[in-house]
Amino acid sequence: MEKNIDFFKIDKNETPSAGKVLISEPYSYDKFFDRTVVVLAEHNEKGSVGFVLNKPTKLIIDDIIDGFPSFRSLVSIGGPVAPNTLHYIHTLGNILPESVEISDGLYWGGDYEHLKFLIESKIIRTDQIRFFIGYSGWAANQLQRELKENNWLVGNIEKEVILKNINEDIWRKMLKETGEKYSLWADFPQDPSMN
Repeated sequence: MEKNIDFFKIDKNETPSAGKVLISEPYSYDKFFDRTVVVLAEHNEKGSVGFVLNKPTKLIIDDIIDGFPSFRSLVSIGGPVAPNTLHYIHTLGNILPESVEISDGLYWGGDYEHLKFLIESKIIRTDQIRFFIGYSGWAANQLQRELKENNWLVGNIEKEVILKNINEDIWRKMLKETGEKYSLWADFPQDPSMN
């Protein structure tokens, strides 16, 4: 008996919202997003903004930003848009004015000068904030189209995991936690012709 199974079709997807993650399918249409996990900081009718969690660099924030106080925090590549901009996700809440709450206890951005003051005053630790160069962006309805095309699986993630400087293994780990079908995706070779 032959079964009609579309192995890369996402059976049911959660609704994207700020604080959720996008997990790319194994063979992404866009090589930048190949095997990535993106946390959404904003999702509304105007579009979406997020940050890739598994593209860390070996760069330290105070080594790449002139005038930044000494703070041994690694920087990740947040996405291909505006690679000359700095973004940060944190759990500082009200002690960093102008922060936007993404989800319960997780914030995006905030007053840059006050952030430097908090770091100089040793009020914050490296496990409370994560820095990104550039971001991932989608125009109005673009992400919805990509979801219909099965480019992304929407999932949930703990804020403690977001704040860690993680590598590509998070993509595999999240797929394995999502269910049997997606667990199989995690074991697909990056280049199927090499199998």
